[in-house]
Amino acid sequence: MTQAAQALLGCIADDFTGATDLANMLVRGGMRTVQTIGVPDAGAKIDADAIVVALKSRTIPAADAVRQSLDALEWLRAQGCRQFFFKYCSTFDSTGEGNIGPVADALLDALNDDFTIACPAFPENGRTIFRGNLFVGDVLLNESGMENHPLTPMTDPNLVRVLQRQTKSKVGLIRYDTIAKGADAIRARIGELKKDGVRLAIADAVSDADLYVLGDACRDLKLITGGSGIALGLPQNFRASNLLAHAEHAADLPKIEGKSVVLAGSASKATNAQVAHWRESKPGFRIDPMALSRGEPVVRSAIEFARTHDEPVLIFATSSPEEVKAVQKELGVEKAGHLVENALASIAKALRDEGMRKFVVAGGETSGAVVQALEVRSLRIGPQIDPGVPATQSIGASESDALALALKSGNFGTTDFFEKALKAL
Repeated sequence: MTQAAQALLGCIADDFTGATDLANMLVRGGMRTVQTIGVPDAGAKIDADAIVVALKSRTIPAADAVRQSLDALEWLRAQGCRQFFFKYCSTFDSTGEGNIGPVADALLDALNDDFTIACPAFPENGRTIFRGNLFVGDVLLNESGMENHPLTPMTDPNLVRVLQRQTKSKVGLIRYDTIAKGADAIRARIGELKKDGVRLAIADAVSDADLYVLGDACRDLKLITGGSGIALGLPQNFRASNLLAHAEHAADLPKIEGKSVVLAGSASKATNAQVAHWRESKPGFRIDPMALSRGEPVVRSAIEFARTHDEPVLIFATSSPEEVKAVQKELGVEKAGHLVENALASIAKALRDEGMRKFVVAGGETSGAVVQALEVRSLRIGPQIDPGVPATQSIGASESDALALALKSGNFGTTDFFEKALKAL
């Protein structure tokens, strides 16, 4: 697009479903939002209030995640963005080495700034932070199932400790009792933390009201980091500065006709429940990683399975934590993950080439592999399907090339999410 207005908020997300989750929140706040898949070409100009650059950097080596994030920041700065947002998962998915801490440090350095917050809270989806500890529903993070995550097992619920292990910067806490006193109290606390040498601070939040207050308090920060929830309070800051008019139809998408498929690679509790619900009454085809490793024609069989059904089918690699661990022990963590991602990506591409137009994808890594295989470069963000998951539509050379997609984080969505997503698309 040429002659585009300058964007206000530039966002960098560490995976694809997290990017759509954030974009969904911004659209709900009345910001016209476009999500790009990777960093666009240097000369590209996008007409939107907010731009979300989706990377696939959550589990790659920290140095690579830093490099990709800085490339995204440079491009977003060229778009004229006034504030920047580093988005990661509401369960703080990371390891002792990163990548949240290293990327946050690098972005602060590049922006020549000395402080930001870290707040992955998303109360609408049950993620809350109290005294620095992350809860998923009624249990601590390390009791939520995330302790069994195949790539980023989360065994410590205290985010101050988790983040401190990843960064050389001093990590502090903005506690719930400060947040309850309002934005001015939070700004005063930030001043105290900075005087004490703190560069990164976990912020408590147990309700959407807390997120709105935090958004107000952070209006002058160059960089904000967190989950999509903290974005609730950001559109109002631009509106208060007369930089943003509420876009009433920000979520409108044209209708796309065509066949549909559901692809699931996540091993999360939520996706396991969604797969089980679907299979009670609808057709499904299981991708076996061990069969893939033996060179069996699993991909071809899955494509043929989809071909022979007029109704939407589910093609899934979702397994229990015990099954995942057994496969990883046999094949290795990285190889097992890549086998599944590549298989689902190949299936998606083949089905697209045969006329499939609507894709529901479960799992951040899976979504990243699928959108890359489908050669999707950017997405319009539509209405919310479930908290954190919007309907989206690819932006192509022509409307006839457009695809409808729902890209779901593994942990998100109700048990009947697949059915709801297909209806929404």
